[in-house]
Amino acid sequence: MKTAAPRHHVIVGSGVAGAQAARTLRAREPEARISMLTLASLPFYNRYDLPQVFRGRQDWHQFLVDPPEYYTENRIELRRCTQVANVDSQRKVITLGHNEEMHYDTLVVASGGRSYLPEELSEFRHLLDGFGSYEQAMVVRRKVPEGGTVMLLGGDMIGLDLARTLLDTGHKVVLVTDEHTFWPHQVTDDEKKELLTVLERMGVEIIAGDCEGGIDAIQEGAKGLPARRVIFGGGRDRYADVIMPFYGLHPSVEFMLGSGVDIERGLLVKKSLRTTNDAIWAAGDVCQIWSDEEKRYRFYYGWKNVRAMGELAARNITGEDEAFEPTQDESLHIHDGVTIHSPFWEYA
Repeated sequence: MKTAAPRHHVIVGSGVAGAQAARTLRAREPEARISMLTLASLPFYNRYDLPQVFRGRQDWHQFLVDPPEYYTENRIELRRCTQVANVDSQRKVITLGHNEEMHYDTLVVASGGRSYLPEELSEFRHLLDGFGSYEQAMVVRRKVPEGGTVMLLGGDMIGLDLARTLLDTGHKVVLVTDEHTFWPHQVTDDEKKELLTVLERMGVEIIAGDCEGGIDAIQEGAKGLPARRVIFGGGRDRYADVIMPFYGLHPSVEFMLGSGVDIERGLLVKKSLRTTNDAIWAAGDVCQIWSDEEKRYRFYYGWKNVRAMGELAARNITGEDEAFEPTQDESLHIHDGVTIHSPFWEYA
């Protein structure tokens, strides 16, 4: 009797959720074929460690969670710099950016999110720097002189994590606040005021963006001055060596638009992380999970939650029937009136 061919599990994304899904799938299905597709140029590394480039940790090998040979030894086909163009859920076929087709038996979408930039700032994109990859982090490190100034726009928890390191390493941090400040935490106006006071005590210069009439323009700095100039609607301006937007994340789901899977802002999934297609699962910042308590689909953030999603998706693909339970609380805490603690800064 002919034996059935091993299943082919395809994972889109090589971050925390995708890497954990691959690890769990390999442990539970030793004979399966596993392919991981990622736009990244490097194997899986801890992006939460990227602020360490300001502490002298700059060799990309130091950021890797697993050495390159891990993928070969565990028979995980890692395809870097690979774009997924679309997913045909009827045929169970993925089309890649160069028109290659790849068949799957199960698909885990763990493509994460990209930095969100408000439309009114899009014309100034070329003057802004990101911090979502090792390459971007190194560009910023080279641009910021010792004791230089970094301006954060919005100031989500990823940006504020970077701010802590910048302050510790002798740099100046300017925060231009708006409704995204402290994202993804939900804070009241009174809580926000108290948290901003603590940031000032830590050494962050606060500019209330809404009180300044918003950002009117971003320009290159004049000769002899820092490289960037921000002009606010009220006429005030401020210079910085680097300007970085931190307005939260936008789920990377464009390639799924024609797949037939239900999408709101992210992929809608049951508590098992299965989408509306039985062969497609989602994990991490890309998926909205049904909440019985809130009676809505919602996102869950944080390194621990994202890793738990990757493992759960893989476990359920391989025969379990478990529901996602968040492992991190979502509240901000102030310690001794001088420091802020967020559970989203817990990466171990």
